[in-house]
Amino acid sequence: MALSPEPVAPIGIFDSGLGGLTVVHALRDALPAEDLVYLGDTARVPYGPKSPDTVRRYADEICRWLLAQGVKAVVVACNTATAHALEHLRATLPVPVVGVIEPGARAAARATRGHVGVIGTSGTIRSHAYRRALAALAPEALVVEQPCPLFVPLVEEGWVDHPVTEQVAREYLAPLVAAGVDTVVLGCTHYPLLAPVLARVLPAGTTLIDSAAETARETAALLASRGLTAPAGRRGGLRLAATDAPDAFATLAARFLGAPVERVEHVGLA
Repeated sequence: MALSPEPVAPIGIFDSGLGGLTVVHALRDALPAEDLVYLGDTARVPYGPKSPDTVRRYADEICRWLLAQGVKAVVVACNTATAHALEHLRATLPVPVVGVIEPGARAAARATRGHVGVIGTSGTIRSHAYRRALAALAPEALVVEQPCPLFVPLVEEGWVDHPVTEQVAREYLAPLVAAGVDTVVLGCTHYPLLAPVLARVLPAGTTLIDSAAETARETAALLASRGLTAPAGRRGGLRLAATDAPDAFATLAARFLGAPVERVEHVGLA
């Protein structure tokens, strides 16, 4: 049975770790009046090597916690969790749920001239979730998928515009350049921080699809359609939580949010 949350209730967001903070950043830009509650499952990151059943179990545990915080909607700010758990969460949660794959795929289908590249973690690429979404939206498009596993540690190291990162990007993106892609989906929520490097490596005119920004736009539209948008004029707050090492999370979170982070709660999940 669906809940009837108030428009001033917070939006819940979760990820396996830090990357979903790019979605938080985009939500704060798109919906400045909304309160946000973010949980990073740092005790069990990464999700990519885990089985789909395990990822769904983790998502269930996180969403139980988010619902206990009174959220009016859930944003799955993790590509692996979206691929494996989104439909399950939509079928079982009493609030609307948004994932990061469909918004990015829709934007790519609108932008492409016929050749789409998808970059992501090994787990996301193995799931072929973007390929399936694009096949439904733009069946005539050629889709080239490329795992880029080193990008996440490079971002978390703070090497977002480093010569080493550019060299790694040239190696990873060579198959996409050879295939002549005109649009590239950033299929990991860490990757928007690498946009300047990726733009240098890819041919001029290549469109980069930021799934975090597209997800924020879709969340805004969903809330408006349900009459759940917070009243204009208020200033939304941000509550951050992690399942392990909250102090280290706070330090790294500041890089993603572009502002100091004063406090991260520690949350233990059953």
